[in-house]
Amino acid sequence: MKSIFLTGNLILALITAGSPLLAQSARTFQNPLPVEFGDPYVLKVPGGKYYMYGTGGARNGFAAWSSVDLVHWKNEGQVYHASNPNGWSDSTAAWGGAYWAPEVYAFKGKYWMFYSAQWKENPGKELEHFRIGVAVADSPTGPFIDVMQRPVFDPGYPIIDANVFFDDNGKIYLYYSRCCYKHAVDSEVADWARKQGWFQEIEESWVYGVELKPDFSGVIGEPVLLLRPPVKMDDKQAEWESRSVTSREVNRRWTEGSVTFKKGNTYYMMYSANYFGGKNYAVGYATAKSPLGPFIKAANNPVLQKNVEKGGIVTGTGHNSITYSPDGREMLCVYHARTSATGDKRVVFIDRMRILKNGKLVVEGPTTSPQKSPGSK
Repeated sequence: MKSIFLTGNLILALITAGSPLLAQSARTFQNPLPVEFGDPYVLKVPGGKYYMYGTGGARNGFAAWSSVDLVHWKNEGQVYHASNPNGWSDSTAAWGGAYWAPEVYAFKGKYWMFYSAQWKENPGKELEHFRIGVAVADSPTGPFIDVMQRPVFDPGYPIIDANVFFDDNGKIYLYYSRCCYKHAVDSEVADWARKQGWFQEIEESWVYGVELKPDFSGVIGEPVLLLRPPVKMDDKQAEWESRSVTSREVNRRWTEGSVTFKKGNTYYMMYSANYFGGKNYAVGYATAKSPLGPFIKAANNPVLQKNVEKGGIVTGTGHNSITYSPDGREMLCVYHARTSATGDKRVVFIDRMRILKNGKLVVEGPTTSPQKSPGSK
């Protein structure tokens, strides 16, 4: 087994360096893919081509990768530059301006990129001053130009991880995560950590939803709180959503990286919990009968998590998006993770996912062994 992994890692390194050598055949593929970034989002355009966007791979902006089969990917270069004429962000701020989690949607003949970054209007000199912007292009490879010289809206606190949902009735919704920054929350988990002498307070991030204006120039109404970490220790979600605290990793609990889709009359919202830079990052989901909830977390959470305790090599699974195989028959979970070979680098994984007849969502991952390519028979 060791020689197999070494061979796979050598091939991965060659591809990442631009070698024409192909690690996968047209009929099979193997995780991780040769794409190094976090928060991957995949857009399928008319004609069947795929474009993937994520955090990293570009300076002061975002890059894109393209594929026709979800297996072999081509680097399309940087497609969004913060220095565009309408740029509203601060590239000199912490984390290089924090250009994070881009998602691109085809709408009314254009391509719209929602993303987070540090807002340059920062009179309080806040370390985390993230807001969500929207840029537009005629092509999925850009160049994307900000629609406005400001964020979409200002809720008065830092926000990241934009996800947009287009409902059947024509309404459009923006989902986002309120950051942990300066958001200490009382809970039994916080009390427990304080009694251990580990942390004086626990900061949390919460997922909100709000209706978007049809031209994306702002929001309609007030944001609605949809998901947050459990308050009670005996909550069935508390164990897996609190691992960053209970492992003494950091004094924060996250609910972030949401992605929403509809199946029948049910709205599904997948989300990530725990520290994105740690081994405990994992994915759960919740369901609702309305796009603004109330959302009920699933009993079978988490649906995607590290497998090292079971003899695997994968940790830090999270911030997923959803796409479909070229033939449209298979639902796929696209996410980032780390392996024992990639170390701290976040790399892209694609695994199959299903909605069972009883409505339960299942992700068949993380996998690192060869498997059939999406849509192959």
